Amino acid sequence: MTETLKIQIEGMTCGGCSGRVKNVLELNLNVESADISHENNAGTVVTNGQISAEEVVKIIEQTGYTAAISTSS
Repeated sequence: MTETLKIQIEGMTCGGCSGRVKNVLELNLNVESADISHENNAGTVVTNGQISAEEVVKIIEQTGYTAAISTSS
């Protein structure tokens, strides 16, 4: 069962930053896709349900950015 996560990401300044976050996330076998926008400081991550939102945030933070689950709809 897929799960879609909305994540706020701070610290990205260019397309290279968002591309890096996307690539790192999509290396994880439990991430089906990642759409990351440095312009909006946000991303949408689709997982297979086998990885928690906290783990996704941790991956982004290990890439060098600040991340949090978005609570707005």
